[in-house]
Amino acid sequence: MLHIAAPGKVNLALWVGPVGADGMHPICSWMVTIDLCDDLALHRLPPGRLSRYAILWHQEALQRTEIDWSIKKDLAVRAHLALQSHVGRDLPIQMKLEKRIPVGGGMGGGSSNAAATLRGLNSLFDLGLSTADLAGIGSGIGSDVPFFIDGGSALVEGAGEKVTVQPTSSPIHLALFFPGVACHTGKVYEQFDQMTASANSPQQVYDMLESSLDPDVLFNDLGAAACCVAPVLNTHIEQIQALAERSVCVSGSGSTLFVVCDDMMHAEALVQAVHKDSGLLGIATSSIQEAPPLLVEGP
Repeated sequence: MLHIAAPGKVNLALWVGPVGADGMHPICSWMVTIDLCDDLALHRLPPGRLSRYAILWHQEALQRTEIDWSIKKDLAVRAHLALQSHVGRDLPIQMKLEKRIPVGGGMGGGSSNAAATLRGLNSLFDLGLSTADLAGIGSGIGSDVPFFIDGGSALVEGAGEKVTVQPTSSPIHLALFFPGVACHTGKVYEQFDQMTASANSPQQVYDMLESSLDPDVLFNDLGAAACCVAPVLNTHIEQIQALAERSVCVSGSGSTLFVVCDDMMHAEALVQAVHKDSGLLGIATSSIQEAPPLLVEGP
């Protein structure tokens, strides 16, 4: 049995270019994984057995929505099927996925689950695939999957397939807030395409990576589109900003909001203050430098 923590992420900076002929938007983003994780358990079954999957909310999950998607549309299950196709044989497993990361929150939970599945199966079945192999398989599942193979802090470009590790000297402390609404990525991009082109540039992301992190220079080109898709985000941003007295950012395509804090004590105090003021749920968290290790239990 393998136990794998599948971390969420935030986009400290996100530039999005106009849609290309391939229907994809080029991006340039500084992404970091955080210590809010889904839990994945994989058990290898004897040859010839049918794989079984269970997806549910972890008892610690703060924001739960109905798990109403087809099992074969789940990105962790799709990763399993894609890896079987890649190696040309069945890899029978029993999978249990317990989710803490909100769905439709812009934190890459599904992509992280897929990456954790690829890493876990590679170890469980002694497949000997390289990180690059896993990232290549993952790129066909979701644009964030290649980033999550290694995790940590990275510059992510193109359609998500170009990942350049950018280690940070110390953890980045964050206050995360969950507005209770989901932002469908496709709808956010549709809204983005109807808006004025971004005044930001990839160079701003490069510059941020080369300087000390300033909580007030973070940006997200999808933030305004997310706020159009889910207008309640505007209200929550104003509420949080009034207490934080610094910038409030949208992660990815939303709906998770975050503030970069000075330390964990600062993050915890802000989460408590916002909850007391508006009832908004949140957690204090920190960035992590790499994908969590695979933990083996039992035969």
